[in-house]
Order: sequence, then C-alpha cells, then structure tokens
Amino acid sequence: MSLIALQHCHVFDGSSTEILEDATVIIEDNRIREVGDSGTAPQLAKRIDLKGAFLMPGLIDAHVHVCAAQVNLSANDEVPPTMRALIACKSMEASLQRGFTSLRDAGGADWVLAKASETGLIEGPRLFFSGSALSQTGGHGDMRAPQKYRGGCACAYVGGISRLADGEDAVRLAAREELRQGATQIKIMASGGASSPTDPIAMLQYTETEIRAAVEEARRWDTYVMAHAYTGDAIRRCVKNGVRSIEHGNLIDEDAAQALASANAYIVPTLVTYAALAEEGAALGYDRISIDKIAQVREVGMRSIEICRDAGVNIGFGTDLLGSLQHWQSREFVIRGEVLSPIEILRSATSMNAALLQRRGELGCVAPGALADLIVVKGDPTRDIGILARPEENLLAVIKDGRFYKDHITNA
Repeated sequence: MSLIALQHCHVFDGSSTEILEDATVIIEDNRIREVGDSGTAPQLAKRIDLKGAFLMPGLIDAHVHVCAAQVNLSANDEVPPTMRALIACKSMEASLQRGFTSLRDAGGADWVLAKASETGLIEGPRLFFSGSALSQTGGHGDMRAPQKYRGGCACAYVGGISRLADGEDAVRLAAREELRQGATQIKIMASGGASSPTDPIAMLQYTETEIRAAVEEARRWDTYVMAHAYTGDAIRRCVKNGVRSIEHGNLIDEDAAQALASANAYIVPTLVTYAALAEEGAALGYDRISIDKIAQVREVGMRSIEICRDAGVNIGFGTDLLGSLQHWQSREFVIRGEVLSPIEILRSATSMNAALLQRRGELGCVAPGALADLIVVKGDPTRDIGILARPEENLLAVIKDGRFYKDHITNA
C-alpha cells in the first residue's frame, strides 16, 4: 500500500466556489482517501509540503483528435496508420504534461492507444475514444477530394478519423463495430464542417432515422452519442433523437439552447481551434475554402457560449486541435475567459466533463473515493484563469492514478 499526504495546499474540489485553505489530501494507492485540515496525515504516509500551492482535479479535454497528424484532414488520410499512432502517443504525452489527465477523442483513436496509456507503455492521459466517427457520404467525415473517387462503394472509405455509413442498417452496423472494438461512446457527423472539402456548414447530415439508429445502439451498451453539429437546426434534430453531447455548436440559437437544457444534454465548445487555424492554418496546408468556413464560425463562437450559459446548458471543455496546432490546447482557458468566470471554466474542465464522461465522483473532483488525478499550480486559477494557459510556468505537478508524471515540488 502506498500513502502520500499532500499538505499545506489550497484546494478547489472541482465544483464548489469555496476554496479549502491549508488543507491536506491523502492519497492511498490510486485513490483519494481523505481531504482534511493540514496536519492530519497518517504516520506512514510520505509527506509532501505544497507550501500554499493550489491543488485541483486533473483537467479533462472532451474533444481531441490525437490521431490527426496533419491539420489538413484529407492529407491526414495519406499518413500511414503507424505514423499516426506514433504522433498520437506524443500528443497524449504532451497533453498530460499540460495537466490534462483525461481526454475524450472525437474520432481516430482506438483501444490500443487507450491501453498503452492505461498500462504505462506511454505516459499519457486516460483516453475515452470514439473509434472512427460515423459520417454520411459527402458529410463532414468524408475527406475525399471532390475530383477523386468517382463511383465505386462509399462504404469502402475509412479515413484517419472517420468512416462512411449510409442508411439506418449501415449506421447500426458501423456503431456496433466501433462498440465491439471498445469505443466508449459513438461519434456522428450531423452537420457540415470546416475541415471537410465538400459540405456547407449549414448542411443537415444524417436522417433522423439514422441518428436514432446510432443512439439506440449506443444505449444498448450503456453509453451515448456525441454529434458534430454547428447550427440550431442540426442541434435540435440531434437532441430530439437522443444525442447527449453536441460538439462545437457555434451557430446555436436560443431555441436550440433551451432544447439542450431541457434534455439535460451537453455542449462542448472548441473555440481555440478556430483561433489556431486562423493564425496558422494556411501555412500548414489548410485550403482556402476551409479557411473561409473557419471565419464563418469563429465570429459567433463567443456568443454561442453566452447563449448556452444563459439557458442553463451543461457546458463542457474541448479544444479540437489538429496536427501541430495541438500545442495551443491550454489557450482555450483564456479565450473562454472573455465571457465566462474562472469558476465556470474550471468546472467545465473538471466536474462537468467528468459527468459528461459518465465518471462523476471518480474524475474531475477532489473527494474521498475519487481517482487520484490531480494537478498542483502556482497562484489561484479561480481568480486568474490565465494561470492554466501557461502550464510551462505555473504547473508544478501532475498526478494521474496516484503517480507523479510531473514533479517540480520534490524535485525543486
């Protein structure tokens, strides 16, 4: 049995506005045993003095694409699978060093990557993966250039992050196959997007029957569907047919937000990816059509968060960064800081995302019985959210499953 006592720290528990001052957190093996006043440490525990630093749950990014080796997703299809996997390992390791102890992959990752992190083959976060995202032909997951692949069987296309499935039966089969291979949730493409070469953003994708087929199959496995959807119309269709998690949602309206709130569903905005693509996308191979699409959704991104907050929607935290842009991950905090309070943002990245992952009480909190996924930072992010945007300066320790993966405290 391993016992660690983290002493003399300020604790944000993942949800409360009350900060526990001068506290001690006891870790037994890979779980939190006790949260109490400083000085209450077992005799046999290894005592670590945090000297007033800030302790909080490990961060959760609920929308990543660790296998997106290239910013241009059509070009990503041409990257050999082994190379994509190697790049994914590096991406996951870098995320952990930025304080993200859990990731939800929105298309591309698989059981092997999740197992590699779980067993310590790589030093990465917990990975909740969707397998290949499901898309209709000509939808957001169809990365084939319009001048190529004339005729033939669309169902034969399986890209770096997605696969095609048309019709209720094909969607059921594809969802069952991803679940068979261990997917922790199913991802569908329910509207147009910026990264795909042929579909307008406002385009509604998948019929309601197809959406329901994916939802029904996910529910059989006691899990859920996450859906790429930008517009109010696309969001309403998804919620009506049982989708639990809406991704992006930049063009949401008040009516769609009310529908989300009434269904107790979630939205995961990903604002940082639009800033990164606007600044670096063209130089990294993003085509002109996609750059124009990015401008269309970036302008309304902030307003979408305000609409959802005012409607009482569950707002998660995601980034959706591709290829070499993944180093922007922590900047999502300061972008959201323009419209949300630090506590609202911290909850999104911890307890709210834990509930979305169906791991409430185990992840995203500092409480007895929770998994010991924790970070230690300089300063108080409940007052200055920008602290988390600079992990290279302010992140003192990263603990996942009771083990230190970054330690600038005892190694100082």
